[in-house]
Amino acid sequence: MRILNGLLCVLAAFFLAGCVTVPSEVLVPNQVGLAQAIVALDPAVAPEEAARVAQISYSYSLQLREEYNVTDGPLLHNAKVNQGLRPRGLCWQWADDLEARLWQEDLKTLTLHRAIANHDNIRIEHSTVVISAKGDSMAEGIVLDSWRYGGRLYWSEVVEDNRYNWEERAKVFALKKARQ
Repeated sequence: MRILNGLLCVLAAFFLAGCVTVPSEVLVPNQVGLAQAIVALDPAVAPEEAARVAQISYSYSLQLREEYNVTDGPLLHNAKVNQGLRPRGLCWQWADDLEARLWQEDLKTLTLHRAIANHDNIRIEHSTVVISAKGDSMAEGIVLDSWRYGGRLYWSEVVEDNRYNWEERAKVFALKKARQ
């Protein structure tokens, strides 16, 4: 009985975490700020490419919000996807779809990366897209997270994202394979 109660408390905490209030700075799109942050990554970054990435990241995230029929916080939406009540909307699906859309732009001065957080702890694993200047590492880039606020784009420098400790997806996959 104690174990069941503990499990129910953990599940309730996860669902309540999905009802997090969206910060006001996320509710108001800041495409110009994102484009400026991308340009600031390196002098070789083309401003028009940065502007395109910023515009697509915001607009496509909102488009996916509609396509995924997001009406709840991310964790509750995840539960609905896992129960077959929603078509898509797990974090890795947001990241896959945004990454695929950005690849269509044939970026010349920017590089796309994939990142995963929480693969090695009790918190829910999370995937995202990171953009960096061409040739730079993922750690030098900017997180483009569509899932965190249900289609309202969150972005920050990787090192400034206090909520997640991002690691390269390939590294995480290699660690998981080695454990098997």
